[in-house]
Amino acid sequence: MKRMRIPIALVVALMVAGGPYFVPAAPAATVGPVTDPVGVVKIAKGASLTIAYWMVVAGPDASLGIDTRRGAEIAIADKGGKLLGHPIKLIGEDSGCNAEGGVTAATKLAANKAIVAAIGSNCSSEAVPGAPILWKAGIVTVSPSNTAPKLTAPDRGPTYDGYLRTAHNDKVQGRVAAEFAYKVLKLKKAATVHDGSPYAEGLQGVFTETFKKLGGTITAQEAISPTDTDMRPMLTKIAVGKPDMIYYPIFISAGGHITRQAKEVSGLANVKLMGADGMFSPDFMKAAGDAAVGMYHSSPDLSPEALGPAYKVFQEKHQKKYGEKPLAPFHAHAYDAAMMIFAAIEKVAKKDAAGNTYIGRKALRDALYATKNFKGLTGTLTCDKYGDCADPKIAVYQTLSADTAKWDPGKNPKKIYP
Repeated sequence: MKRMRIPIALVVALMVAGGPYFVPAAPAATVGPVTDPVGVVKIAKGASLTIAYWMVVAGPDASLGIDTRRGAEIAIADKGGKLLGHPIKLIGEDSGCNAEGGVTAATKLAANKAIVAAIGSNCSSEAVPGAPILWKAGIVTVSPSNTAPKLTAPDRGPTYDGYLRTAHNDKVQGRVAAEFAYKVLKLKKAATVHDGSPYAEGLQGVFTETFKKLGGTITAQEAISPTDTDMRPMLTKIAVGKPDMIYYPIFISAGGHITRQAKEVSGLANVKLMGADGMFSPDFMKAAGDAAVGMYHSSPDLSPEALGPAYKVFQEKHQKKYGEKPLAPFHAHAYDAAMMIFAAIEKVAKKDAAGNTYIGRKALRDALYATKNFKGLTGTLTCDKYGDCADPKIAVYQTLSADTAKWDPGKNPKKIYP
């Protein structure tokens, strides 16, 4: 029988795509005192211990990434800037809040063998293609703000074995938003809008399912592109069904256009508007203007009664370091992601007689998955076997003023539920 040669390019393509392929198991790597089947990071005495972020830090959604990067920076400062005697070096890539950006950022980081672990991504659309690229390189990543249910679903596959998150699963957020609309506002008809991202599509799906189970009617489920600017044709289609609410858990730019244009469309003058954590930022107030006043958002509960005194101390550090309040809702989740990683590194790292540090990549991944009753800013975190680690606390807020100088989550937007 003639042997068939498979082109190397095809094998690589199948590996990147996560498709069906066979790769012979590599022998366990042994470096210094550590043997690990995925690989070992050696950090020479006195050298930096490198942690990477992949977050959206440019463009209209930059506040989401800057907010989480700052959370990680404060965590590093709280460790005194060192771990196991090594200076902590934070490097990163902009991930763009889209699939292409996630692939680009993850590919660049995967090529850097000095990276011990990563924090990110921000948007679920980045993580879906990006997280497998990092884990193929042996880099475990903990996301502070990915919320799409599919990322931690039982059928997600082994390419996500190096992925965890401290953010809530949108199975929680979507349910809270629907319960608020139906039980608190007493609304019976709702329309939804998503932008094709795993985050928005999954979240509106959970909202729809819950709202219908409660007895409500979904009058329309529309889709837009994140780059769309004229939302009037889509909103006109929605108006035909005469909904009481439009739920659009998307991002800042497109969300701003919908918010501004909704009241211009006949039949929608009195419709309630509700977004989610992807638009929970003073930058959204800039994008939407006064049209944002009165609208609702589901987002992590940042109130003192939910997070306790440790979060107030964090806020004071943030104000002193950056001269302003946090910009979005996931800074505390990023702080917890960083601290979880540091604790796991301290658990598995080994040193030799010369003072060099060795970290097994699978050992680090396993230690993170074994996280249990970890006391974080966002609550007590315990990771399940699919990487969900959050202690989820979701609130609903209402915007009282579009003045960004008055941005103060809990007060403006005001927490109204629970």
